Amino acid sequence: MQFRTIIKILGQLVALFSLTMVPPALVSLIYKDGGGVPFVLAFIFSVLMGLFAYYPNRKERGDLKAREGFLIVVLFWLVLGSFASLPLIFLDTPNLSLADAVFEAFSGLTTTGATVLTGIEHLPKSVLFYRQQLQWLGGMGIIVLAVAVLPMLGVGGMQLYRAETPGPVKDSKMTPRIADTAKHLWYIYVTLTAACTFAYAFAGMNWFDAICHAFATIAIGGFSTYDASIGYFESPLVNFFCVVFLIIAAINFSLHYAAVSSRSIRAYLRDPEFKVFLFIQFALVVICFAVLSSNDVYETGDETLNHALFQAVSISTTAGFATDSFASWPLFLPILLIFSSFIGGCAGSTGGGMKVVRVFLLYLQGIRELNRLVHPRAIYSIKLGRKALPDKVVEAVWGFFSAYALVFVIIMIALLGTGLDNITAFSATAACLNNLGPGLGDVASHYGEITDAAKWILTLAMVFGRLEIFTLLVLFTPTFWRG
Repeated sequence: MQFRTIIKILGQLVALFSLTMVPPALVSLIYKDGGGVPFVLAFIFSVLMGLFAYYPNRKERGDLKAREGFLIVVLFWLVLGSFASLPLIFLDTPNLSLADAVFEAFSGLTTTGATVLTGIEHLPKSVLFYRQQLQWLGGMGIIVLAVAVLPMLGVGGMQLYRAETPGPVKDSKMTPRIADTAKHLWYIYVTLTAACTFAYAFAGMNWFDAICHAFATIAIGGFSTYDASIGYFESPLVNFFCVVFLIIAAINFSLHYAAVSSRSIRAYLRDPEFKVFLFIQFALVVICFAVLSSNDVYETGDETLNHALFQAVSISTTAGFATDSFASWPLFLPILLIFSSFIGGCAGSTGGGMKVVRVFLLYLQGIRELNRLVHPRAIYSIKLGRKALPDKVVEAVWGFFSAYALVFVIIMIALLGTGLDNITAFSATAACLNNLGPGLGDVASHYGEITDAAKWILTLAMVFGRLEIFTLLVLFTPTFWRG
């Protein structure tokens, strides 16, 4: 294990990350909100620590292998989340504890959207902007941005990309060079963010709110600049634009790239995961609309459709925006939507959860096993579209599902041990492991009332979810350190 090379890379990336403290400081200067000093202090501290790690190891030139790639990705998220919490620790308003600051920073960076804050609209503009910016950076994965930069620093990025990219098929690069792939992903990401910003501004948001909410929407994060989230604006047009861009952001970004490069939508129409994703969204909206209508929760059909469409898409894509408290909805809808977040977005998107393609493959595998019971000697292959998948891919998906279930159970039991009730522990685990945000019970609106121990556990759950279980879990195996 090339530890000095790893420390050098982390030093470079922390120094690079320090630049993210500059925009909030400028926002503070523009709005004169008095919140700029903590960001300046965090910037100075991050630069110094980055250089302190980099300079003694600057001559290290080792080639990264897969093991180093996994370790760097995990350390990078843990270290960056810690440094991201610095401005929140230094702030006088709000005055956050260490657990609260770390929880909020990791929630932003992992695009979970769970918050410990209340009275959000009264916070300094710089703090509001910083929270949204964290989600935007984390949404696409800062590692992917770093992959585009690392070649210039003399470090290859393929191993990092494999460890960071969500989804079961890791080696499907859109362009021959990995740095070009990362850059194309970011071009699409930035373009979508700009389009979303203009759409929100057109719908009536001021430019500050439009930029902040576009950051969180394209990242499928869920942070807002108001306690009432998107519901603050009371605008069906804002809700509609949010739904449209959430669906776009929850689709595999390689499909966006294929559509742009070929100037055709055929890539979407041929992709089985895309079709399944749209079917799930449609089914959830229909179910929510039918149940809300039959229970007369809202006065008109238009209002019912507005809330059903928004909450179904927001929760199932793991964004966690709200126009109303879905926790107060009747019957089984709150639990249904929480379970839908386990599916999440498509592989290669900014959504959380297990990803649509994995759940679809589990379904196809279940059908195959049922067919084998009827015809034991027949040979059945699992096809994704027209392509037959090798058994090792299906086995990997089952392994992932098993690990996901195991981590979920352990985290939920640990939360029960901190004194949380059953519904709160279950929904908080689901919300953080799936990078969703809002839960049920004591965490329906915010996480400020739970114990510090529960916050630390849930912070770990966010990292597990963001790194898709295996990337972090592999570090706990003796084989990883022995090889």
